[in-house]
This record gives sequence, structure tokens and C-alpha cells, in this order.
Amino acid sequence: MIRLLLVHDDNLVRCALASLLAVHEDFGVTTVSWAELTGGPAQAAHGEAGLWLLDVACPGSAGLAEAVARRRTEGAESAGLIVLAPAGRPGLLHRAFEARAQGYVSKDAPPERLIEAIRRVADGGRYVDEGLAYDFLSASRMPLTPRELSVLSLAADGAPVPEIARSLWLAEGTVRNYLAAVIRKTGARNRVDAIRIARTGGWV
Repeated sequence: MIRLLLVHDDNLVRCALASLLAVHEDFGVTTVSWAELTGGPAQAAHGEAGLWLLDVACPGSAGLAEAVARRRTEGAESAGLIVLAPAGRPGLLHRAFEARAQGYVSKDAPPERLIEAIRRVADGGRYVDEGLAYDFLSASRMPLTPRELSVLSLAADGAPVPEIARSLWLAEGTVRNYLAAVIRKTGARNRVDAIRIARTGGWV
């Protein structure tokens, strides 16, 4: 039996995917939202699942690395991780790669690819959907450092420089230097344009 933990913010999509997977008698599917995943009510299911299936386009997926780290502390070190991702947003794939995902399936793919990915990862293999191949390669060329991403993420949420500096324990001048580097590396015209570029690519 392949035990799956299906995570999605939209209840209708979550139920539809669960119904799609449930027709396979060797799949056991538990579903949770991102809020339930990070809040703890489904903790028992987390530990039992042999494979996690996540939509990295959901808002809550920004905490993917932390959720996976908690999964490992709950004794599920061997559990596989498959992500559903839209094309054209390599930053989301980078986030999944950092969380050590083994399967990457395009949200535009036919259902058969998702089933193939699940079975391959469950057998200990890896799967990269051909529809995400170019984005997957682009994800490895992400120009920003983790610290620059942290600064940009706070800026994207509307935090002013002094607040960013306090949150990250940095000098305000250092924050401005990071933002200048972000603008230069992304080829943006200004901070607002850099945020737009980063959001379009799925980096923040």
C-alpha cells in the first residue's frame, strides 16, 4: 500500500485529486490543507504517510522546507516528496528542490503522469515531468542568495527598510545594499519591479 498525504489549500481541488487517486486500490490517501499541515491537527497522518503530494503554488508552500523538516523529526525520514507546480515559475521548483523533492509534476499534465510519478517515487526513483524540464533547469540558475531572498520577501510583504533590518538583525545600510544587489541581479528598474519579477518567477 502506498500511503499518500495530499496537501492543497483549495478543498474542491483537494477532494478531486483524492477521488482521482482513490480509484487505485494500492493507494491510501489522507488529505489536509496547508494550515492543517503547519498547525498540527493532522500530525499522526504526517508520520504514517510514505509519500507527500504537495501543490507548491499554494500560498502556504512558502513554509515547505520547515514542514518537511518537521516530517523528518516525526520519524518519516524515508517518506518521498512529490510536488505539483505550474510551468513558468522556476522559483517554486527551486523551493521544492531545496526541500529535497523527488518528483515534479506539471499542473497541466494528464493524470497518468501523476500516477507514474507516484509509483516511481514510491519505488525509490525520481521523476521530472517533461513539461517542467526547462523550468527545472532555470531553477538551478536562481541569481539571488538566501539572504537576498529573505530581504526581498519582507520587502514584498510591504515591510520598510527599518523593519526588515530589525527582523533580520541587519543594519539599515546593509538592507539597502541587499536590495540594490537584488535590483541589479534581476535586471529590474527599481525595487517594485524586482518584486514583480521575483513574484512572476515564483521566487517569493
